[in-house]
Amino acid sequence: MQLNKMRAPKGANKKMKRVGRGESSGHGKTSTRGGKGQTARKGNSKPRLGFEGGQTPYYRRLPKRGFKSLNRELFAVVNVDTLEKIFKSGDTVDEAALRANGLVRGSGDGVRILGDGALAKKLTVKAQGFSASAKQKIEAAGGTVEVVK
Repeated sequence: MQLNKMRAPKGANKKMKRVGRGESSGHGKTSTRGGKGQTARKGNSKPRLGFEGGQTPYYRRLPKRGFKSLNRELFAVVNVDTLEKIFKSGDTVDEAALRANGLVRGSGDGVRILGDGALAKKLTVKAQGFSASAKQKIEAAGGTVEVVK
């Protein structure tokens, strides 16, 4: 194989689009730029994200409300009725067991157990937090509650 004998694959060499060469060329008059306006001008670059042509942009028209602390803790939430459905009596429920069953995903600051639903199974539950009703329901079913840091 010789480099001077090689041919480019079909479609590799694209013909340059010649604009502004008369109406019959198909690229005349507006030279493929459409009508008038900002994007039809020479050196046009797209306006920045959120720019609305000088009108007060949407993100400035909306009211700014609330506050989000950067130091807040984000817990995965699991209800006691979910524990009832998934675990057997006598099981130990911790973050690893909840992750293995797909109840907790992603990273966070731990697991908090809430008291929605009923619980009849005796479980040992280890989590970072419990609501008062969840704690009461787990202990009423004969289980134990351990707060893990």
